Parts: sequence; C-alpha cells; structure tokens
Amino acid sequence: MRHLFFSIVSGILGLFLAQKFVAGVTLGGNWQILILTGGVLGLLNFFLKPILKLITLPLRIITLGLFTFAINMSLVWLVDIFFPELEIKGLQAIFWTALIIFGLGIFFGFYKPKKKSPTTQK
Repeated sequence: MRHLFFSIVSGILGLFLAQKFVAGVTLGGNWQILILTGGVLGLLNFFLKPILKLITLPLRIITLGLFTFAINMSLVWLVDIFFPELEIKGLQAIFWTALIIFGLGIFFGFYKPKKKSPTTQK
C-alpha cells in the first residue's frame, strides 16, 4: 500500500516539476487537474508498468535495462494522450518528464521506515 502511495505522489510531483522546469510541458487548468493527471500516471506506473516490464523482458535484457526508460516515456505519452489539459510538445519534453518521474520514483523507493523487531517491543 505504501508503494502505491509513493507511486502516486511521484507522478503528481513529477508532473508539477516538469511543468515548472521543462520547456514544452504545460498543464492547463488548476491544481485538481494536476492531482488527477499525476494520480493516473502513478496508478499506471503501479499497475501497468510491471506487466509491461514482464512482457518486454527480452528487450530489457538485450538493452541492459535501458528499454525500461522507453516504457516510462510511453506511460507519460499515454497520459498526455488521455488528458487534453496536459500538453507535452516533442520527444525531448517527454524524455525529461519521464526522467524526473523516474528519479522521484527512485528517491521514494529508498524511503523505507524501520520495522520494529519483536524483541524490542514491550
């Protein structure tokens, strides 16, 4: 459940940062549209990305894992298609947006709270 939450947060925060810092990424509307598009992107990353990674396993082996980034870019592109409020112009903008979201996913992946061992609990 925590992984799903961090996936959604990384999608929302990634689209926000891409909108602010990447030329060619615009998000029309207000903050609710940002939450909706980022949430859908996070859900796609959580549910669809593992299936795509399994299907494309031979390509990922041949490219030494670099094809995973193509999967990330295609998921960003898919969200761009489904939401007319989100406009990403060009392959370079999709690349940088996917890179930001990928970096945030790695950052949130390192966050794992310490579990209390049964011997230290009273």
